[in-house]
Amino acid sequence: MAASAKSFFWYELMTTDPMAAEAFYTDVVGWASEPWTALDAGPYIIMNAGERGVGGIMKIPEVAAGMPPAWVGYIHADDADKATEALEKAGGTVHRPPSDIPEVGRFSVVSDPQGAIFMFLQPNGPNQPPVPATTPGHVGWHELYTTDWQATLDFYSSQFGWTRDESMDMGEMGIYQLFAAGGEAIGGMMNKPPQIPAPVWLFYFNVPDIEAAAERVKNGGGKVLMGPIQVPGGSWILQCRDPQGAYFALTALR
Repeated sequence: MAASAKSFFWYELMTTDPMAAEAFYTDVVGWASEPWTALDAGPYIIMNAGERGVGGIMKIPEVAAGMPPAWVGYIHADDADKATEALEKAGGTVHRPPSDIPEVGRFSVVSDPQGAIFMFLQPNGPNQPPVPATTPGHVGWHELYTTDWQATLDFYSSQFGWTRDESMDMGEMGIYQLFAAGGEAIGGMMNKPPQIPAPVWLFYFNVPDIEAAAERVKNGGGKVLMGPIQVPGGSWILQCRDPQGAYFALTALR
């Protein structure tokens, strides 16, 4: 990935029952869990793919009481304060100004001009090298449902160096626009359908086999909302809700 392009590099589930979510995703995605207790907000469960952390699970904090369970992505920032200030000047919203997480780095909670929430993180220590997009347990695709994909893409391009890739005409559903970071396609965006109440990011976790994963979702108390279906390029996808109600997706090469 080019140095000028920034992207998601950590994913976090805020939920009502972290222990139940840990058991569900460990089975469905194949992660190995590891407790981490340095967070002031309470216990934090790191989810690892092999030797590398992919994301974390935590209880919805009191300051966000009432929010539904949800996955949120962190975009890398060289300087969280400057990135947050630039986002606000470009029409985004700051929900929590930059502050420090002991032993981790400096973060802020923001949303793009259309309202999709994400976070900035300026990590302590060296950056980890990127992994191939199809690496098991990692995020293989990032999908944004928004209200104005053209304006949204312009915003992310101006902030993070993302570029327009191929586009697909989905008929009545409109245009599905792929975007790239550092020359590599990492996701797609489109105007949201009526059943999605507000702009939101959806993250696709890599699994070996989509049919087997669908059974694990259902057996674990989750719900398959769409799929399995094959998408252009040959991959298979599922869109799901976990037992606590968080929206997530899975992708596989078979």
